[in-house]
Amino acid sequence: MNTQAVLKTAAAQFVASVDWQENLATAEALIKQADADGIDLLVLPEGVLARFIEERERIRDHAQPLSGPFVTGLRAATDGLDVTVVVGIHEISQYEKPYNTLVVLRDGEITGLYRKLHLYDAFSQLESDNVTPAEVVPELIDVNGFKVGLMTCYDVRFPELARLLTLAGADVLVLPAAWVKGPLKEHHWRTSVTARALDNTVYVVASGECGQRNIGQSLIVDPLGVTIAQAAEEPATITAVLSKQRLSDARDRLPVLRNRRFTVDPSPRPLEAVRTP
Repeated sequence: MNTQAVLKTAAAQFVASVDWQENLATAEALIKQADADGIDLLVLPEGVLARFIEERERIRDHAQPLSGPFVTGLRAATDGLDVTVVVGIHEISQYEKPYNTLVVLRDGEITGLYRKLHLYDAFSQLESDNVTPAEVVPELIDVNGFKVGLMTCYDVRFPELARLLTLAGADVLVLPAAWVKGPLKEHHWRTSVTARALDNTVYVVASGECGQRNIGQSLIVDPLGVTIAQAAEEPATITAVLSKQRLSDARDRLPVLRNRRFTVDPSPRPLEAVRTP
């Protein structure tokens, strides 16, 4: 491990609207600023192609393919830049309902994809009414020598996915989210993000959409569970420099990955066994 390596990261939160063109313009501005600031990795929230607060079924009609104008616009915004961008959209699938997809872009190209595994069927919500769950644990992406694992929002409540990504070699987990407000929800968010960093001695860069429905509160947490940057509930960008030295030191002091006694099965359970009634 090159312990001298660093990764300049940013998590940006904003209020997504029903208008994909407005959201694209916001994302383009954030990408431009990240490039000006010398950011290596910019993480934007989940599902920001369009946000529907009450009529969530509308995402079925407003989803776009990866070749659609939203992702095409993002590709153009990153063309010629060194910054890697992770952003969430609803992507047209081969099924009736779209995927909830993370798209990774760099220098005008799509360099990674992750379609959400764990749908938010909890707290009286049923994301699976309008979204098709995926079945595949995503491959890591490489950003300036750091291995980065992809997770989305509700995924953070499932330690086995974070562990699978870490065992595959992740130094950093990114977590775009649209964390819904509610009793204890802010506590759950901070606790879960911190726990996944500490469980696995990895950095976690979590970007949460803010606004009427969602809490914001983006976080960047280090491998010993220390919050090194945090936003409140308004639009904001937080930044931090991640260090391979800190990662190495944390894993030497807290060797949970070496000390573990159990494996994690990467095979997903059948969907009918996990869907909330």
